[in-house]
Amino acid sequence: MRAVIQRASRASVTVDGNVTGSIQTGLLVLLGIEDADNMEDITWLSNKIVNLRIFNDEEGVMNRSVKEVNGDVLLVSQFTLHAATKKGNRPSYIKASKPDIAIPLYEQMISQLTFDMGKTIATGIFGADMKVDLLNDGPVTIIIDTKSKE
Repeated sequence: MRAVIQRASRASVTVDGNVTGSIQTGLLVLLGIEDADNMEDITWLSNKIVNLRIFNDEEGVMNRSVKEVNGDVLLVSQFTLHAATKKGNRPSYIKASKPDIAIPLYEQMISQLTFDMGKTIATGIFGADMKVDLLNDGPVTIIIDTKSKE
């Protein structure tokens, strides 16, 4: 799994003119899923997301997690995170999982994040043409790949 995690003052997803998910202070998480992903990736990544210390404490130091600041999470599926760009100028998405594999993993990630956050998270709609609005706070953007765990 690949995740782009952005600290947000606000974020929302709109599909066909309707807001499907929105948050105020929290994290916008763009999630790419590949066939090799499994429950171990989901558990590890969810734990990492909710415990990343990227929110400021009283002294202005990034020392608090989204959970500690009572923030929210907006999870958006994004197969383009697995784009291969080595050859030519048209990205290949061969590594990105097809819906029959990706949808159950995406739904498990929603459940795991909900459990780890202790509250419902906001989401986009898998496979839809989504418009994502973000006010990135900082900006703070973290990229995590469960296969490299850097």
